[in-house]
Amino acid sequence: MSDYVITTDSGADLPREYLEEHQLKIASLTCLMDGESYNDEHPISDKDFYAKIRGGSMPTTSQVSPEQARELFEPFLKEGKDVLHLAFDSGISGSYQSEEAAAKELREEYPERKLIVIDTLCASMGQGLLVHKALQMKEAGASLEEVVSWCEDNKMGMATYVVVDDLNHLYRGGRVSRSSAVLGSVVGIKPIIRIDEKGELEVCGKIRGRRKAIQHIIDQIMERIRDDEKIVSISHGDCLEDAEAMKKILMEQYGIEEVLISFVGPVIGSHTGPGVLVLSAMSKSR
Repeated sequence: MSDYVITTDSGADLPREYLEEHQLKIASLTCLMDGESYNDEHPISDKDFYAKIRGGSMPTTSQVSPEQARELFEPFLKEGKDVLHLAFDSGISGSYQSEEAAAKELREEYPERKLIVIDTLCASMGQGLLVHKALQMKEAGASLEEVVSWCEDNKMGMATYVVVDDLNHLYRGGRVSRSSAVLGSVVGIKPIIRIDEKGELEVCGKIRGRRKAIQHIIDQIMERIRDDEKIVSISHGDCLEDAEAMKKILMEQYGIEEVLISFVGPVIGSHTGPGVLVLSAMSKSR
């Protein structure tokens, strides 16, 4: 069995400590703000990022380039290793297309190696949770083909529901319509978003009050979660207290055994703004 590595990109919102622990290499999307470019090589802390947005900064983002993807993949191929790359949702970003374009070129240059790029159709810690499960399989001895097959068979079961405080960030970035953004401006109304089967953002509800909105996305996930699933992920936009409260509910009321908590990083946070909460789990359906 050939040696292989798993890689991903910064759309997965995996904490730096996790990347270091698992020696997980990523391609980095870029956040542009106040004349500065922030990425994995020139990072900004999550706290500073959200403080800048609250202070009026309006960030934009750029996708992974084919050159960046090549720089990630090629060293492994030169070492004689195969690569499985789990890419950021193509319904939200063009990074998958860039990564696949780089992979196509490299497959021709290294025909003896396998280089597989999977469009996860997931984002934030939904993507991160898929990566986590793939790494668990690899560490348990699964082959590249077994991990690829599992990811393709199960990625449509990654349900992700989101509460945002302000849809105008998503509207400004072209992720939701103007009518949806107007809905989000109604005082006290918290829009509920899910990632649909095409990997696109769908405004699927409106709840009055943040606490009720949080309970609503918990209910949506727990209605769909697989019977034997005991792990859930929560991403937050600098609102750790809310994330910890969700974790407590999930573990004490629903018997969830492991809850992964991470910041929504600058790439996704540029489009969601502060206060966002993202809840994901392997489910029977999205």
